[in-house]
Amino acid sequence: MAAMQRPLKRTIAIAKQRACFSSLLPSAAAAAAADTVAPPQLPPFDHQPHPYNGPSADEVFAKRKTFLGPSVFHYYKKPLNIVEGKMQYLYDDSGRRYLDAFAGIVTVSCGHCHPEILNAITEQSKLLQHATTIYLHHTIGDFAEALAAKMPGNLKVVYFVNSGSEANELAMMMARLCTGNLGMISLRNAYHGGSSSTLGLTALNSWKYPIPEGHVHHVMNPDPYHGAFGTDAASYANDVQDHIDYGTSGKVAGFIAESIQGVGGAVELAPGYLKLVYDIIHKAGGVCIADEVQTGFGRTGSHYWGFETQGVIPDIVTMAKGIGNGLPLGAVVTTPEIASVMAQKIQFNTFGGNPVCSAGGLAVLRVLDKEKRQAHCADVGSYLLERLRFLMERHDIIGNVRGRGLMVGLELVTDRTNKTPAKAETAVVFEKLRELGVLVGKGGLHGNVFRIKPPMCFSKDDADFLVDALDYSLSKL
Repeated sequence: MAAMQRPLKRTIAIAKQRACFSSLLPSAAAAAAADTVAPPQLPPFDHQPHPYNGPSADEVFAKRKTFLGPSVFHYYKKPLNIVEGKMQYLYDDSGRRYLDAFAGIVTVSCGHCHPEILNAITEQSKLLQHATTIYLHHTIGDFAEALAAKMPGNLKVVYFVNSGSEANELAMMMARLCTGNLGMISLRNAYHGGSSSTLGLTALNSWKYPIPEGHVHHVMNPDPYHGAFGTDAASYANDVQDHIDYGTSGKVAGFIAESIQGVGGAVELAPGYLKLVYDIIHKAGGVCIADEVQTGFGRTGSHYWGFETQGVIPDIVTMAKGIGNGLPLGAVVTTPEIASVMAQKIQFNTFGGNPVCSAGGLAVLRVLDKEKRQAHCADVGSYLLERLRFLMERHDIIGNVRGRGLMVGLELVTDRTNKTPAKAETAVVFEKLRELGVLVGKGGLHGNVFRIKPPMCFSKDDADFLVDALDYSLSKL
């Protein structure tokens, strides 16, 4: 432990020395001093991107606008034409390298084009790409066995699907079938998918269309930073009981929550909240669903699954994104008792668990274990959070630094007392970070939270570059 702390202390000391002079100057002089500081540079990386001979960014964008739906959005005023990826880095059509601190929206777990995962996918593709579960093939069973071995309690039955939305939709159907109840409870500020049913569970108006939501209650979000009760988990749990008492028959189908809200801005739930709520839901005849689409597979560092940070075992767990390192892959894991309700009808998924995705998914699990990525996330994530918290001392616009492991949020506000979202400033810094070679996400209802959720091979050198780029960009405001 002492050996791990020494480099962290050295880096913070260096950062403090760097900041000391400008922090003592008047604001105008500090800005002038900032202008003389050279922009931070990407860490060295031993990879030469392939020559690109494809269409230009303008041509790609024109075709996209012509043939894709108008709801398909893009980041940045001038969209990036990303043509290659390697581990934690991406390359545009000019060969320029970027630090990918968003991992394809928290999807690339092991790293872009990880050789062992590519090999598993390629070798399986040479033999059999698709057959469905009406025939036997060993890959789906091997993958399910390995995934079940990662689950606590009696969570041993696996269903494979193609996305997080599909996983949550299946979990909601299971909850309703096994309980005989319809009402679902989810949190405000939650995101659980973009299908017509999961949009009902989602509680961010920027994502929701005006369509029927179907028996869903949205309870108070146990947000330690913005929530009415701070970190008081019991008060938030009382709101759940209140909704059951006054908004339902007294019985519910289930409760679903992300352990750390992703799209909502890396919001970690008040400590102890899930344990209290799970008890309330079970007493009301419901089941508890953990949405691990973004938090699973060791990303939080302290635990393999996000729900373990709250000391609970769900009845159903959903997952996607990092499970496939970019493959269209998701899963639902539940108990044999709950799974039995699905046998009353034909339940089938054409592509779920196909040989190529199963081979790739199994390779992901093996790489995460072999490279000790959970421990890596704990180590590098702690280092990153420490540096970001020091950065918060330098820049009043940073209202909150939060998260675990490599699932981190940085919220910008115009004043810390009222926590007013710094929407315009966030947009400016977002563009500046891209110019410096850092790609982050944005989240929260007002888009004023930087989502820092890189591939899990992200290093301390990458963390230094990211924080230095943030410091440089914020100093330019």
